[in-house]
Amino acid sequence: MSTIISGDRTSRLMKYDPKTNQVEILLDNLSLLNGVLLSQNRSYLIFAETTNCNIFKYWLQGSKAKTIEVITELSGFPDNIKRSPRGGFWIGLHSKRTTLTKWALSFSWIRKQLLKLPSDQVLAVSSILNNIGKPALAVRLTEEGDIVEVLRGDAGKKIRHVSEIVERDGRLWFGSVVLPFLAVHHF
Repeated sequence: MSTIISGDRTSRLMKYDPKTNQVEILLDNLSLLNGVLLSQNRSYLIFAETTNCNIFKYWLQGSKAKTIEVITELSGFPDNIKRSPRGGFWIGLHSKRTTLTKWALSFSWIRKQLLKLPSDQVLAVSSILNNIGKPALAVRLTEEGDIVEVLRGDAGKKIRHVSEIVERDGRLWFGSVVLPFLAVHHF
């Protein structure tokens, strides 16, 4: 939470070569890089920049090699990304980004004041903001970034703060890094 509030931009995308033991920095100055996934054909990576709620494509091969593009902006803070056996991929959404949250995070002086609060108070305020309406829990995107499925919660009462979603055998499995649950949705 403090990484998002602080506006930290120290995340990097790196490539490790086990043959040479060398690390190459592909991208830097990112805001909470998360959920890196290699495409089926290994030509690009998909990853989340959690703070800004963006999903990026970083090209590894072809004429676009070493370029980056935003493929979608989400309404919530994305966490891990997992491939869907039906095509595309699932992204767990930790919480939604309300207009108030987006506004508050756009001012450094507000972020600095929030960082002075005890973490339990910041979490309480965040929880109140995130339980307004029916937040999205997860989205399924195509490889191009088009949203094809959105799963919403019942005002966050049953499943919330989704960190991971895995699709297997007609079921979706949900997990969280902050809440002790494992939920299953049959479809």
